[in-house]
Amino acid sequence: MIMSLFRKNSATEPVYAIYNAIVAQSRQPVFYAEWGVADTVTGRFDMISLHMALLFRRLRAGGESDKAFSQAVFDLFFKDMDRSLREMGVTDIGIPKKIQKMGNIFFGLLAALNTAIDSGDKEALKAVLARNVYDQPTDEHVSALATYVLAQDQALVAQSTSDITGGKLTFGA
Repeated sequence: MIMSLFRKNSATEPVYAIYNAIVAQSRQPVFYAEWGVADTVTGRFDMISLHMALLFRRLRAGGESDKAFSQAVFDLFFKDMDRSLREMGVTDIGIPKKIQKMGNIFFGLLAALNTAIDSGDKEALKAVLARNVYDQPTDEHVSALATYVLAQDQALVAQSTSDITGGKLTFGA
């Protein structure tokens, strides 16, 4: 379980709370059962990455404490990915290469998502999602996910960064 990755204390509890909220939201059945995201290790990684990217968008304009918080959530995310890879049988030699690839995928998604949402171009956002989340996208599935992403982006904007860095993160309906 992710709780055993490092000892919790009052400084890390909000990080765990936010990461757990992201993981819980990423596991919502609608993504897999209705919107065609592959219910696989890769599909679940993609959904966690998408929600992490939304969090990073929200905290990007904040001060140093917000950036430090983002880094702590990112570090926990990749500790959890490391643990998951080990559970799947990836060897010590293979872990760094896979983690680096996962990091590159995440940062590519974050950059493309920022560009698409900042420009207000829903078609560009749909292209980002089709490329980064789906193996065989349909317009219906991609459109539904794009609408969801835009709504979540706005829901996160409505939340104070102090609430978020204090461990409270609420995703919209």
